[in-house]
Amino acid sequence: MTGTIGTPTIPREDFLSYFPKVLTKLYSLWVSTTYPFASRGRNLFIHHTALLSRRIAHRIKLGTSVSIRKDAWLNIIREAVGEVNIVIDDNCVIGARNVISAKNYIHIERDVILATSVLIMDHNHAHDDVELPIRLQPATEGGRIRIGEGCWIGQGAAIVCDKGELVLGRNCVVAANALVTRSFPPYSVIVGNPARLGRQIDPLACPGLGPTAV
Repeated sequence: MTGTIGTPTIPREDFLSYFPKVLTKLYSLWVSTTYPFASRGRNLFIHHTALLSRRIAHRIKLGTSVSIRKDAWLNIIREAVGEVNIVIDDNCVIGARNVISAKNYIHIERDVILATSVLIMDHNHAHDDVELPIRLQPATEGGRIRIGEGCWIGQGAAIVCDKGELVLGRNCVVAANALVTRSFPPYSVIVGNPARLGRQIDPLACPGLGPTAV
């Protein structure tokens, strides 16, 4: 497409495409100012389709510049214990269609990126009673999950802790569709179902990282 005398013209974005952006901006401001979070930082981005109930907001801490993308769901189940169950630190991205479901405690440290369709759950569905539909059985005791600073979780990955504590050290990479049910050390590349250590990055071999980085 060209303008006068062969000058290229830049197509204008469809005017209607701005409405979802404006709606999300207004929704982010509304949630930030009216939901009773345990604590929250500045500059929150919460897509207007994200599922985040006011009823559980007092059990959630959000840092500065947290982004919660389209159709993500932050859930705290009825059997939850403790005062705060979900903590998401600064500069984290909660990708589209993510599900974060807590009974005990899930802590996502700063600068973590979750790709699309990631599941993080610190409990499971009980299924011991064969005479009772699973949906009517209580949640398991569950455990605690901590995802270390700078981790990247690939599309479709599931991180589930049925008991104890599951910790991913800083700067871990979880491959797409991996099922993580145990802890891994910093700088791990985690692959497979069930997840295993594919390799571990040597921080001493990376520019700018030293022995104290671990």
